[in-house]
Amino acid sequence: MAGEDRAASEGREFYKQILDNASEGIYFVDRDRRITYWNRGAERISGYAASEVVGMRCADNVLMHVNAAGERLCGLDTCPAARSMRGNEPCELELYLHHKDGHRVPVVTRVTPIAEPGGEVVGAVEVFNDNTVQVEARQRLEELEREALLDELTGLGNRRHAEIHIEARIDQLKRYSWPFGLLYFDIDRFKDVNDAYGHAVGDRVLRMVARTAQGSVRTFDQVSRWGGEEFVAIVENVREPQLGKIAEKLRRLIEQSSLTGDGLNIAVTVSVGATPGKPDDSVESLVERADHLMYLSKQAGRNRLTLS
Repeated sequence: MAGEDRAASEGREFYKQILDNASEGIYFVDRDRRITYWNRGAERISGYAASEVVGMRCADNVLMHVNAAGERLCGLDTCPAARSMRGNEPCELELYLHHKDGHRVPVVTRVTPIAEPGGEVVGAVEVFNDNTVQVEARQRLEELEREALLDELTGLGNRRHAEIHIEARIDQLKRYSWPFGLLYFDIDRFKDVNDAYGHAVGDRVLRMVARTAQGSVRTFDQVSRWGGEEFVAIVENVREPQLGKIAEKLRRLIEQSSLTGDGLNIAVTVSVGATPGKPDDSVESLVERADHLMYLSKQAGRNRLTLS
């Protein structure tokens, strides 16, 4: 018996090493959706160490999944793991998890129920991958660093980077009629955050908003820090209805992001102005129009979108 126990233990350790070294995030939950195992891939993608999450549920201020509309997915009727276990069927979907640093990360998640030999479901395994195109992002950052177009705090392009790309999109619109739009968004009451928590926390909020914004648009769209707490997003190949949907998705995902831990629980919102580019636009006229629309959102109560 001792030999069999040792062999079984060695077998479990062997498979644990395989799971720990997988590039995907992998974790197990029991019937109550409590996390029982958390691999290194999950640590890398989410920022949470296994010691911080094992024994907790995703809804316990850990991953707090939301969909593209910013709706929470941690209820019994909306949780992918609960639904998979209840129907004893695997499921796959795209969603956004809450990173330990506060921002939202787009992931593709696959949930498979775990059943005992008799057929009773006792838990589930979730496998998730970062859905951002990391190689393209690294190449983009390297290019920005080479050309001194990088905002060091947020990792986004800076104002000059945005101006170059806006000018290029206007030129394409004039030459080929390729439509695009501009989002101009500003963090609501950001001064209150700095006054209450200090500039170091304010910088973390700026990074959280920047990363969530970058993850909320498509891989070929450009998000840049315009200055202070103001950002712009250049949204390619869209007309007004789709531009509004992308802008609203960005607003909702930022609203659902938060800085937690270390005694903090900080959530912020943004006011957004969105406008399609016009063939007779200059960089200045387009940005001024989007900026004006953003201020209309502020005047209307903040945390909203104005599209025109």
